[in-house]
Parts: sequence; structure tokens; C-alpha cells
Amino acid sequence: MFSEKELAYLKSQPLARIGTSSKSGRPDVAAVSFDTDGEYIYVSGRDVTNTMKYKNVLENPRASFVVDDLKTMKPWAPRGIKLQGKADIVKHTGYMGPGTYIRIKPVNKRSWNI
Repeated sequence: MFSEKELAYLKSQPLARIGTSSKSGRPDVAAVSFDTDGEYIYVSGRDVTNTMKYKNVLENPRASFVVDDLKTMKPWAPRGIKLQGKADIVKHTGYMGPGTYIRIKPVNKRSWNI
């Protein structure tokens, strides 16, 4: 799903935002660290099972995910990747070590200036 340039960009970035929504539609956005294996995005964190994003994914498997930054300010050069996908909860060994992760399978993806 990701080009080589997009994958290199994702692996160079330490921070992203994940958007989730409860079963009733109440939205939540959280800043997160993450990793990827090229097919999925993995999000965890300290005490992830007690977070709104975790609880929302249990109720509603849809998620949005954005990684962006400014390559330069002069000239103005924003770049990033935005995706929507199906989220689930998995056991995984990633940037937080072995444990519980939110896994996102991208369905739609858009990138700019990468």
C-alpha cells in the first residue's frame, strides 16, 4: 500500500495522530507514536488499554491516521500521509516491546509532497 518514499517517510517520523470514534459517534483524536511493517500501522503506548482510542476501537473499528510535518518553512513545504482504515486490537512486538497494539489496515490513503 505504501510506496518506498512513503514508507521511508513514515519510518522517519516519531509522532502522528489517530482519530477514532465511539459506537455512538463521539470522536476522539490523540497524538501517538507508532510503527509500521509496510502493510499495517501499529499504535500502542503506556497503559494503552485504558485509553479512549483503545475503547473506541473495541466499539467501532474505523480509524483515521495522519503523519505530517514541515520539510521547510521557507519555502513553505508541508508534507504528510493521511489514511483511513480498519482498526483492531492485536498482540504485537513493536516500538513499545511485546504487548497490546491498535493495528490499522489502510483502506484509503493520500500523501503529499513526499
